[in-house]
Amino acid sequence: MSNQPIIVCKFGGTSLARASQIRKAESIINADPDRRYVINSAPGKRASGDQKITDLLYLCHEHASRNLPFEEVFNIIASRFEEIADELELQLDLSEELATIKATIARHGQTGQPADYAASRGEYLNGIIIATLLGWRFIDAAEVILFDAQGNLDKQRSYDTLAEKLAGQPAVIPGFYGSTPDGQIKTFSRGGSDITGSIVARALHAHSYENWTDVPGLFITDPRIVAGAYPIEIVTYQELRELSYSGAAVLHEDAVFPVREAGIPVRIRDTNDPEHPGTVIVPRHHPEAKKGYLITGIAGRKDFTVIQIEKPMMNKEIGFGRRVLQVLEDHDVSFEHMPSGIDTLSVVMAASQIGDKLAVILQEIELAVEPECVSVTDKMALLTVVGRGMAHFPGLAARVLAALGEQNINVRMIDSGNSQVNLIVGVDVERYEDAVRAIYAAFVHDGEAMRGY
Repeated sequence: MSNQPIIVCKFGGTSLARASQIRKAESIINADPDRRYVINSAPGKRASGDQKITDLLYLCHEHASRNLPFEEVFNIIASRFEEIADELELQLDLSEELATIKATIARHGQTGQPADYAASRGEYLNGIIIATLLGWRFIDAAEVILFDAQGNLDKQRSYDTLAEKLAGQPAVIPGFYGSTPDGQIKTFSRGGSDITGSIVARALHAHSYENWTDVPGLFITDPRIVAGAYPIEIVTYQELRELSYSGAAVLHEDAVFPVREAGIPVRIRDTNDPEHPGTVIVPRHHPEAKKGYLITGIAGRKDFTVIQIEKPMMNKEIGFGRRVLQVLEDHDVSFEHMPSGIDTLSVVMAASQIGDKLAVILQEIELAVEPECVSVTDKMALLTVVGRGMAHFPGLAARVLAALGEQNINVRMIDSGNSQVNLIVGVDVERYEDAVRAIYAAFVHDGEAMRGY
């Protein structure tokens, strides 16, 4: 491969929902000669109430599997792609491809095949259209994204095949799917085209992986709670994991692992505002990560239950914590946090994990560790404040607690991980949104998180 820097671009469904949006993507791609590889999604919703192409394809498969006609739904799909090609003024006849897809969906439905083939055809057809528009090669993802016989991604074979197939001229590769050794189409269970883009960037040792969507990056907090919440300028992969685990709507771990592994920056950009810098995701030792903000983001989840166990001298009792956790394991319950003191131990769990098992769990904890007292607190929300600058700023926890205190919000739990990039506070569920707004206001001024170092 040449020494020219490589940028891999992934465009989401909203960015490619109609011909006018695809034209925007075309302008973005042509604006930088380093953008030489494009990963595309299937057309998404054009407006509220519209349907995604992938959803319609799933519906076709479902109808076929029940031996019901699906021609009416398929015609909507076919018309959508033909309309896009016509509006882009392409000399492209999709009739043969569409006929093959329709026949294959019918056959798969009759033979009980999974929906992977049908679900992937939106990306496949859109990839053909975009490659024709750009005058680039179209590389079917089934040839380069390879799964093993058990349906797991074969990363090294995929990397090697991509590096060989993509060497040379620019190319368009549809996202979301690949193939198994027997040639069957296999889709990713989650993350979709984001994962494909990350794999391609890793295989090509790309300089950057751009993820083009319909928002100007990741937000400091949920804009549905804080109106006008500002985008995050820079976030490390470690911080991204913390925010994702804590409930933030960010890229799934599977979608960034290949590029994280290789230290390749990911840039979240807005197709409708290409001049906006968006959010860059970098390794913790990357030069851009040295910009020190007190906090990077605020995320949270609701509906946690806390079991509080009290017993004098429990800290001297070997295996105390293990016996408590064994009870939870016996009931297939995982815990989120376990703050403790000399004579107290609290176990924080998602309420959905416990269901109707609580009474039995409490009884078995009594038998396992013979506590002085066991109590339960429910309807708690956990907020996580994440930031790589937190470890360098004394008094940050005090600032968080003061912000909550000023709004008369009771803090029911506080915890901090050894990573020194997060602070977790528990509040009553009904004050969750108020707590998010209070912390945001305490640390974000004039559109920028306060600098810490």
